[in-house]
Amino acid sequence: MTTDLSKLTTAATGWEDMAGEFEKLEERYKQDVHGISLGLTWQGLSADAANGRFTVTLNEYKAAQKEAKAIAALLRGAHSQFVQLRGEVRSLRDDAVKAGMTVSEQGHVSFDTTRLSDSERSAYVHDPSQQEAVRSSVSKWTAAITAAVKAVTDADDGVRIALKGVVVDSDPLDGTFDGFNAGAKSEIELYEAEHAKDIATRINGGEKVSTADLAELGRAFRDNSSRPEFTQAFLNGMGAENALKFTNRLNDLAYHDDKKHKATYLHIEKGLANSLANAMQDPKSQFYTEFREQLKEAGTEKFDLKEAGERPNVISRGHGQQVRGYQSLVTLMEQGDGYSASFLHDLADDIRTAEDKKRGGDPSVWDLQGDFGGKQGGWFANDPLDGVLGIMAKDPAAATSYLDPGPGRENDNLQYLLKERDWKLIDTPEWRGNIETHTDHETEERDVRTGLGLLIESSATGHTPLGPNQDPWPVTPHTEGQARVMHDVISGLGPDQSVHENMRDPLARALASYTEDTHQILGGMGSSQYVTSATGDGFFRDGDKVHMAVSQKDLTQFMRGLADDPGAYATLHKAESRYISLEMERIPAGADGFTQSNPLSNAGAALGAYSAIREDVINDERMSAYSVADWKSKMAYHIVGGAVTPLYFTTAGGVSIAFGDTLQRGVDTWAWTLGNDMKAEADATANAGIADHYLNANNQMNLMVDSWADGRQDIDADERAGLKGEILDGHDRGTSTTQKYLTDTTN
Repeated sequence: MTTDLSKLTTAATGWEDMAGEFEKLEERYKQDVHGISLGLTWQGLSADAANGRFTVTLNEYKAAQKEAKAIAALLRGAHSQFVQLRGEVRSLRDDAVKAGMTVSEQGHVSFDTTRLSDSERSAYVHDPSQQEAVRSSVSKWTAAITAAVKAVTDADDGVRIALKGVVVDSDPLDGTFDGFNAGAKSEIELYEAEHAKDIATRINGGEKVSTADLAELGRAFRDNSSRPEFTQAFLNGMGAENALKFTNRLNDLAYHDDKKHKATYLHIEKGLANSLANAMQDPKSQFYTEFREQLKEAGTEKFDLKEAGERPNVISRGHGQQVRGYQSLVTLMEQGDGYSASFLHDLADDIRTAEDKKRGGDPSVWDLQGDFGGKQGGWFANDPLDGVLGIMAKDPAAATSYLDPGPGRENDNLQYLLKERDWKLIDTPEWRGNIETHTDHETEERDVRTGLGLLIESSATGHTPLGPNQDPWPVTPHTEGQARVMHDVISGLGPDQSVHENMRDPLARALASYTEDTHQILGGMGSSQYVTSATGDGFFRDGDKVHMAVSQKDLTQFMRGLADDPGAYATLHKAESRYISLEMERIPAGADGFTQSNPLSNAGAALGAYSAIREDVINDERMSAYSVADWKSKMAYHIVGGAVTPLYFTTAGGVSIAFGDTLQRGVDTWAWTLGNDMKAEADATANAGIADHYLNANNQMNLMVDSWADGRQDIDADERAGLKGEILDGHDRGTSTTQKYLTDTTN
């Protein structure tokens, strides 16, 4: 923190001056010595021999200039890095002090109690929760400052490597022994890339590298994975094929050969993944074009990977089975982030080309013996396309543009993934007695379509897939592209009345964000544009607002497919209940007639649809994963769970959405009461009965109407009863309509 960094630029100036002096010497030598061997006065074998030696010396004068200038550039680069990184340390220190901390010269952070008043200090001493909050804050500031200091150390190590490398003669055949470096480079990152490549190449060759080399490799990636000078130089030096071999070797070491250092190898792999993301940002660059072509070539080549070749459940023909390059690539990419939309789209398209029969691909190209799903083998991306889709789900804009069919339905990616792709990637050889045949039985793995489900959620909602305790907001704004995706998913999967189990949760969360539209469609009393747009573009505009439109039949059948999962059903039911609560809040004081009855009739019809779907699930012979009581209990548990405090995110349109909004008082009262009763019972059978009670439309709406009406002076007891009657009438209508669709299995 106290070093005078200006000495670096002073030294750089000295090296530049030295280069100038060497240039003068070069000119004098070229004229007064080298030139003699080129004249007419000296000819013959001795002249030729002298000319060869003189040329070597002349080139050394040139190389000395190149080396001196490169050292100057490296010192200036070091100065620039150190100034920036030290400034970040100082800024963090200042921010920590502003936040009530003290920071010692050694970087130790502690809470500054001297700035507290006597009453504040007393409260702090006697309040364990405040002390815990302070400890958490101290830990965060300590980690941030430690990381910032580490970044300076990392940069310093990089400069050390560059200064050692720049003075090494890069051409051993230039006529000198350890002469000046004619190939001197002026960027620190290029020397770090060269050094990293050397270590990676030795690892690829099976050499047991030192702990220091592994630490250096991790440092190089940690320090430079955001610098294209390093990332592109490293990947260029390795080439796509060797880069894939490198990630496979890291995984062999982490999961098989050297498990005790697993964290070290995965840390290096993460750095490699982030370097790939950084290098492949500009689709118009020469590097991007050339490296993509290398990946295409290596993507379908076979590589050794112990996870595939030595799996316990691999049968005789599979011993020593190899994996494809794209499988290794996506396994690597899942360790990093920050990939450009262009790279994700291009990679997904290239992988599809390799497997899509319509494009001349082989649908069985990714097939392997053994299931690579679950905790044990799930880290390996045996389905590279689904893996890329999962990565793409982290970028909602990229997800939407990849799946959006477009106004003319020219993009068929969604259609291919939903209806055409071969998802059976597990090969099990068939036997005749003790003889293994060359015929395989193909099945799907446990994690199948996981990436697709997340991608659809991201592409249809405009936000990344939700996590635990985050509920979809029923009035989320959408773009035309997002609405087209949701429409085509519903119309594509609805007639099947079945959705793959790994897709039910994310698709339910996606659909729940369209509750403002599904409420009107299920109620059957919304705008006529819902009907006219259902078979057209799949959306319509109302001012600046985009509404998704599908037919009642497709929607209810799609919801039925989702409802096989109690959690997915709960997500939809909760969103619908919240929307009803918001609709009731919008009824103006003193409203009567249609203004008052229409929202409630629609609400009843929507809940009637949910009642019919719930009954169809319970009575369906397909219910094998759960008993009826288990399904009801789990569904009710999910309804009372979820966001209870506001959790904010910003949509692609720049709109801030809050989960757990306080406007939901109607549904909160209903779900809160349901939750309290469930807590009193421990077994699924009892909770199933409680769920039946509260999901009965009469009981649910009684609670919601009463909670809403308690805050309205214009609603008397008679009106309450009338409103509840409107809801129940709508409920009968919605139930009847939905039951008709659920018994109609025609496509």
